[in-house]
Amino acid sequence: MLLLLIFSSIFLYIFHEVYWKRRNLPPGPTPVPILGNLLELNKLKPGYEAFGRWKKQFGPVFTFWMANKPFIIIASYEKLKETFVKDGDTYVDKQLGTVEKQRLGQNYGVLDTNGEMWSIHRRFALTNLRDLGLGKDLMQEKILMEVEELFKDIGAQSGKEFDFPRLLDRSVGNVINLTLFNKRFETTQRDEFAQLKSLIDGMRDVASEFRYFIQFLVPWTSKILPRPTLGEKVKGRRNLLDDFFYSQIDEHQKEIDFESEENSDFVEAYLKEQKKREADGDLETFSRKQLCAMCFDLWIAGLLTTTSTLTWGFSYYLHDTKIQKKIHEELDKVIGNDRLITTADKNNLPYMTAFMNETQRLANIIPLNLLHVTTRDTVIDGYPIEKGTGVVAQISTVMLDEEVFPDPYHFNPDRFLENGKLKKVEELIPFSIGKRQCLGEGLARMELFLFFANIFNRYTVSCETLPDLDKSKHNFVLPRKFNAVLKKRL
Repeated sequence: MLLLLIFSSIFLYIFHEVYWKRRNLPPGPTPVPILGNLLELNKLKPGYEAFGRWKKQFGPVFTFWMANKPFIIIASYEKLKETFVKDGDTYVDKQLGTVEKQRLGQNYGVLDTNGEMWSIHRRFALTNLRDLGLGKDLMQEKILMEVEELFKDIGAQSGKEFDFPRLLDRSVGNVINLTLFNKRFETTQRDEFAQLKSLIDGMRDVASEFRYFIQFLVPWTSKILPRPTLGEKVKGRRNLLDDFFYSQIDEHQKEIDFESEENSDFVEAYLKEQKKREADGDLETFSRKQLCAMCFDLWIAGLLTTTSTLTWGFSYYLHDTKIQKKIHEELDKVIGNDRLITTADKNNLPYMTAFMNETQRLANIIPLNLLHVTTRDTVIDGYPIEKGTGVVAQISTVMLDEEVFPDPYHFNPDRFLENGKLKKVEELIPFSIGKRQCLGEGLARMELFLFFANIFNRYTVSCETLPDLDKSKHNFVLPRKFNAVLKKRL
């Protein structure tokens, strides 16, 4: 009798895992107990190949299990338009992390919030970034100022091999800090930036380890996996970063002219809005904690994504002498000297822009996109999907689609050109798609173009040991590390 009960229990468990819980969902790989399909990502780091294989096997809509929670993967551009674009409100919410909620009592910021809190602060961020010059000459001036400062640092190397990505990090960090706080890291403050960057890198490196990667994607596993947990590993670093943001916020609080309608940076605009709302009796929507979290979101997202893409771009450039030649030939023909290149030159530099596009496509720095949940019952590809079901806009699979991008793992800027002119390819979506699309897209595009074009125009870039292009060593796509020699072009 006991043996029958045991076998019956095992049978029912297997029946539930293999069939019952999956019966009304799109087909997909069979999950294993506890981890779901996450082990496959660890086998095929950083995940591109796994999602590509599943798309071929199950189609552009399939179910991927993170532990015991199903996520509907949308892996084609057409299906993404049907869902995240045409029915955007259904997919606007994110699955919120628990680390921040445990640390602060609730979720703050713009990346880890939903509902009214998210919509108000996203709208505020977009409006004020635009007012501060995003997409305009004012923002370009800030970036070009950093380009000139970068040139001074490169010149100080006197043609020697040096850690080039480290200088790029600080230049991009300065652009973000100017936008948020109207302050840059001067030469005497480089140790402060290096400390901040090490804290950010440390948090990223912890989350990329497999056990913490699991906790990052499936927060409840922190309760069963051995300590320390992901939250414990990153808490100290996050607190130190918050200390930096709070110190900058407090300085602004003392300096701001609250009567002035002009804003010099994002934090000033936020503090003025906070004071205005508090005067009207709203003491919660705009708060000190929320501002700190906004600074963290904008600073981290802006720094990591842009510097990662830049280092991958220079790595692809270094690996292909034909691409180097094409870039320099176009720059010599169109620009002709070492003046600063601006966005006004972009239309006349199609190969340079194609190089940037191909860098974003193949660098593909988000192997698994942000986790969304449906805000209401819906239907995806004929399957009824309940409210609260996880959904992922799998942009990495779209940008590696063989039908759109033949030989997708080969770096080829010419795929974005037609008869010598830049060709628009809708499937290039490195900033995601839908209502949660990256709000810093305009700034990132401007930075990438101005840094790439100006550096290539003024210098030849070479190195003794080529950067490693292998992504299979980590669960995340990490920036490239290499030493380079930059010599001024004659």
